[in-house]
Amino acid sequence: MRPITTWLLTLLACMALLPGLARAHSSSNSYLLLEQRGSELVLRADMNLRDVDLLFDLDRDRDGQVTWAETTERSSELQAWLDQGLQLRSDAGACRLQPAPLLASERADGIYLSAESAIRCPAATAGLTLRYQLIFERDNLHRGLIRIQTDALQTSAVLSPDQPELRLVPGSDGTADGTGNTLLRYIQEGVWHIWIGLDHILFLLSLLLLAPLQRQRGWLLNWPAREALRSSLMDVVAVVTAFTVAHSLTLALALTRVVEPPRAIVETLVALSVVLAALNNLMGWFALERWRMAFVFGLIHGFGFATALIDLNLPGSQLALALGGFNIGVELGQLAIVAAFFPLAWWLRMTGFYRTVVVAGGSLIIAGIGTLWLLQRLGLTT
Repeated sequence: MRPITTWLLTLLACMALLPGLARAHSSSNSYLLLEQRGSELVLRADMNLRDVDLLFDLDRDRDGQVTWAETTERSSELQAWLDQGLQLRSDAGACRLQPAPLLASERADGIYLSAESAIRCPAATAGLTLRYQLIFERDNLHRGLIRIQTDALQTSAVLSPDQPELRLVPGSDGTADGTGNTLLRYIQEGVWHIWIGLDHILFLLSLLLLAPLQRQRGWLLNWPAREALRSSLMDVVAVVTAFTVAHSLTLALALTRVVEPPRAIVETLVALSVVLAALNNLMGWFALERWRMAFVFGLIHGFGFATALIDLNLPGSQLALALGGFNIGVELGQLAIVAAFFPLAWWLRMTGFYRTVVVAGGSLIIAGIGTLWLLQRLGLTT
């Protein structure tokens, strides 16, 4: 079988996977607020109805829309689920949640089920601990973003399947877990966010595909492999540095509310960046400098990274901690991707397989996935 035929068959087989890959994007978030109102503590939990529907099959008429009427029909079941998934205890024993009627609230990514409960504990709540496990059974990528606002404490944290509990006891520095533990949580979430953000990963990989090849005039399939490792590494460093500087800048601007672009526009531009970065690889000698593209679109990706933290409404004392930890985590996750990809790319750079299947075929597939995301985010397909 001719090499070009083999390449085409491989490409067609990979493109058959596009619909499934296009859906593999990111996890869901729930938002929790522990707030002091007068002399009592109140816990509020907001969960996207889309996530709740996955567990309770709320869409009875199968019209593709979950109505509030369909939701309230299952109020008793939902309340029992909330009681099981939101557990509080003090050092003196288990606390009871006294629920108010369920409400609907609107956020940028849809309608949420909102539940408020007054906290009733057998003794003082100085040793209060929260255990959250509402969506984890269905989606292990799910995260519970919690903000605490009391007279004695203002902090935030991220709850995950591996860390479902938060002990609300001020540490020596006045935070719930202590600065070290809180910083570590944000670092872990930064790593996790880049690893589950397939759009961010594909954008970065698109920019790295040509690093082992020597740029010259003509179609990229004729580009020779680079002989010097140093030149390829400098190319990688330029791309990663430009991307890092750009997304760090806009992540800071977004978290400090200096610039707040609409999320729908950010997500659409992120998808567009994936398409353009992949197609840029196929333009041969006319390709744009990839580090420039990394910087320009890195500004957009930074706003995308910020989405995971903005809804926490972080207090001023937590902004630097969250920004620093989350950004460190994103960089560690990004470097792990580079470390996994580049040695393999360098090893394969001399082969026709790398140019045809990995670079050309891979770029076409990435462009196809990005196009599906773009159409979805423009509302032109589901």
